[in-house]
Amino acid sequence: MKLITKELKNRFAEIGVQSQNSDPIIVAKFFDKTRKLEWYAIEYNPKNLTCSCYLKGFTDEWGVFYIPNLESAERPLGLTIERDIYFKEIKLSELMREQNKHTDIDKKQVSDLER
Repeated sequence: MKLITKELKNRFAEIGVQSQNSDPIIVAKFFDKTRKLEWYAIEYNPKNLTCSCYLKGFTDEWGVFYIPNLESAERPLGLTIERDIYFKEIKLSELMREQNKHTDIDKKQVSDLER
C-alpha cells in the first residue's frame, strides 16, 4: 500500500511544521496489525521521505520514521503496514481524550469481570 498519497503530501504542506506546536494536528495514521503499533503523523518531509509522528505501541513516544521502511516492511502472513483510510484529522489532545475513554472502558470491563 502506498502510505503517502498526493492528497496527504498536499495536506502536510498546507499545515507546515508543527514540531513546536503543543497540540499538533495529526494528519494521518499508519498501523501494524501484527504488533499493535500505530504511527500518528504530524509532519512529512518530501526531501528525505520521513514523517514526524507520535508512536503508540509498547511505549508511547515521539519519533521520526522513513516511509520506504514502512512500505517495504514484511509482516507475518503477508500483512503490511497500512494507512488507516478512514482516519480523520484530529488534534493530539482530542486523540488522547478519545484513547483515555477506551482505556477507562477496558479498566471497567476488567473490574466487572473480577467481581
